Amino acid sequence: MTEKSLADTAIVACGTLNPELDFLKSHDLIDPGRIIYTKPGLHQDCQELERQLFDAVRRAQKDYDRVIVIYGGKFCYVNSEEPTRTMDRLIEELGEGVVRIQATHCMDMLASEEEREQLAGGADVWWMTTGWVKYRNQVFAGWDKGTANENFPRHDGGAFVLDGVGMCEDYLNNRPEEILDMSDWMGLPLQGISVSLNRFRELILQAAEKLEGGGK
Repeated sequence: MTEKSLADTAIVACGTLNPELDFLKSHDLIDPGRIIYTKPGLHQDCQELERQLFDAVRRAQKDYDRVIVIYGGKFCYVNSEEPTRTMDRLIEELGEGVVRIQATHCMDMLASEEEREQLAGGADVWWMTTGWVKYRNQVFAGWDKGTANENFPRHDGGAFVLDGVGMCEDYLNNRPEEILDMSDWMGLPLQGISVSLNRFRELILQAAEKLEGGGK
């Protein structure tokens, strides 16, 4: 069991991070009282993201006074119609006892910007987490081959999947056709990069400490 209990705390997270959170919980590295997921891929629909986020937090607050929101602060919620309405603004509106993990997006939760730059070795890389592969149809909802061609091929370093749960190895061993199909659709070589979940866990625990201090 983790030395710092989160039994009195709920987590509300983007469903894209289900593999990592499930791994941490199943290995007794975190012990949240409850985890509620929003639908993967809501970064493409800020109004629906806001609706599901508020609904999930309100449900969590029925049983828990402390809620950690696992969403990035810069790229996960971009409201083009109201640019000043940011993710941190949403967290403020959710009231006391709600804090957000301090990261810009899900990739940043698993590897810092400096670590990603080192892994990329100067190349232009398209970064993903395992949830982007597992929930591909939701994360890339509405993307056709033309949209893929406009976005992916300019990344000369290929696509890197930050994998802290061993999912890419499992796919390659047991269902390689899914990796090959996604790579073909993206027009990029897809590579799994093994990472530790230590950073992710530490960011969660830091958010919990902020709640204990009464911060926002």
